[in-house]
Amino acid sequence: MKFKTIAEAYNHYKGMTLEQIETRAAEIKQQIETDANADVAALNIEAEGMEKAAAEKRDAGNGGQGSGVEFRGFNFLGGAAFGGQASKEATEGDVFASVEYRNAFYKQLMGRQLTQPEKAAFERAQAIVKAENRASEFNTVTESAAVVPTSTLNEVVKKARTIGGIMAHCRGFNMPSKIAIPVGTPGSKAAWHTEGQAVDGEKNVPASVTFNGYEIIKIFSISAATKAMTVPAFESYLVDELTACVMETIASALVDGTGVNQGTGLNAGITWEDGVNQVKGTGTAGAIQYADVVAAVAMLKRGYSAGAKWAMNNATLYKTFYGMVDANKRPVFIADPKAENIGKILGFEIVIDDNMADGAVIFGNFHYMGYNMPQGIVVETSRESSFRSGLIDYRALAVADCKPIVKEAFVKLTVGA
Repeated sequence: MKFKTIAEAYNHYKGMTLEQIETRAAEIKQQIETDANADVAALNIEAEGMEKAAAEKRDAGNGGQGSGVEFRGFNFLGGAAFGGQASKEATEGDVFASVEYRNAFYKQLMGRQLTQPEKAAFERAQAIVKAENRASEFNTVTESAAVVPTSTLNEVVKKARTIGGIMAHCRGFNMPSKIAIPVGTPGSKAAWHTEGQAVDGEKNVPASVTFNGYEIIKIFSISAATKAMTVPAFESYLVDELTACVMETIASALVDGTGVNQGTGLNAGITWEDGVNQVKGTGTAGAIQYADVVAAVAMLKRGYSAGAKWAMNNATLYKTFYGMVDANKRPVFIADPKAENIGKILGFEIVIDDNMADGAVIFGNFHYMGYNMPQGIVVETSRESSFRSGLIDYRALAVADCKPIVKEAFVKLTVGA
């Protein structure tokens, strides 16, 4: 049933119960999410009439104070109604974190019609991007380019950290490029004081890191049938794609990044010197011995051992360390029977990162390794490039960098020549 005015919709629903109104609201939610040709204007009129009728019933059920019953019908897009009042976040606060922008972002990618609050939030976000000159930094080519909503970006980063590897243990920044970021390092202890004696001051100079901005780009295509997907389903798909194409690129650069038009990894970002911060295996056929492992632990500078971990790939762990024993025939690698982590070597946890080369091990405090993604991720869509195949192309772009923050926090252990 279509209503021409809000009053007409209100008169229709005022005789119904809250449960009946909520049932109809759920139906409207389903229609909006699955029907690309839904009459949003008519549904908006019906929604406002329903809300007015529901509000009166809540007040009447609690002496004018509200019954406390949540009217779920107008929460189906994550808290935003079809029209009417937009949230304060969308109009004044962080628009990228607003529900209206999140819905507008996905609807725009899926080719659906936006409600008025969503359209306003999307336009405000685009204006902010333009004012901050993000578009030129990202090198976007269409008007449809949009920054990934905050909630989605947080989910991408969270998922990337659960994949494992060094990324799960290093520091993530969201700071402007070319700015030196101070990072505290282990300081010296306090001294015993003789009563009446002067105490010399000590100036603690923190380390700092300056990240550059390098582009990461990935194009992926999916069927035009995405128009029929629900917003949550499409968001879940996009999170998986962005994690795979953007975050895994950063994860790889954390180890092997050359620093030339890409992030700087541990291998290239630190000058490794034998006897200073590198130990080469002394066993037969270039193997690693127990004495080499002990030497690597002893080589780590003071103050960094608390929280230090071993990083290696799976093959190195089981080929090199699994059967290794000390002088008393005790195993060096102790597996974790509770499966909370992989296990420990000489009391330090192990991080498995498949980006590490066979026979290469890095021991250190990965709190002093960092990556920076200052502008989030921009996604733009094209329906022309795959016209013949019936696909929709999506292009993800991110500006990022990574590098060791404090180089003395790491020691390298490798199979000898």
